[in-house]
Amino acid sequence: MPQIFAFGDTIVYGAWDAEGGWVNRLRKVVDKKVLSHPSLYYLVYNLGVSGDTSQELLDRFERELEHRKDPEEESIFIFAVGINDSIFDQKLNSTVTISTKFADNIRRLHDLAKKHSGKIVFVGLTPVDEEKCLKMKVDKSYSNSNIMEYNKIIKTFCEENNIHFIDVFDKFMNLDYKTLLEDGLHPNSEGHELLFKQVKSYLVSSGIVNV
Repeated sequence: MPQIFAFGDTIVYGAWDAEGGWVNRLRKVVDKKVLSHPSLYYLVYNLGVSGDTSQELLDRFERELEHRKDPEEESIFIFAVGINDSIFDQKLNSTVTISTKFADNIRRLHDLAKKHSGKIVFVGLTPVDEEKCLKMKVDKSYSNSNIMEYNKIIKTFCEENNIHFIDVFDKFMNLDYKTLLEDGLHPNSEGHELLFKQVKSYLVSSGIVNV
């Protein structure tokens, strides 16, 4: 009974999508496959928390697993975090999490997950509509240049350590990505569908799941 744990922020949680986000879409496909194949059984846990940074995810990782993980079963970890780390905070005069600290947090997340499983996947970050995001917070701002930098940190770490990485940033940018965002930051239903298709395709083609 493989257990899929999806950790991240509001986008993982699935805000602004009538279908419950890309993780919930993945669960629906998995559940349908399980119902039609009695010998196959997966559990999908959505562990997205609004506003989470990599540090906050680190702080809750083991606690979340403690109440859900079956030590006798296979675990699959999916991490999608970093946009909130990349926010520029005017009071700090820096990003919420400086880039070197973010890189260390990504490494630490992987190290914690590796204690439980070899199947670890990082999902890259999505771009934002900077003009719309300016209206969201007075003293904090989102920028695609920062998001690209933090996405690259994740990608480089994964490439250097032979870890699964799903790069969604370019896919969004090559489309009319602003139409895929509900409020300038969070994907709408169409955006979540795109994320779901990319994640599912990668998981299946890489042999991580069989759905």
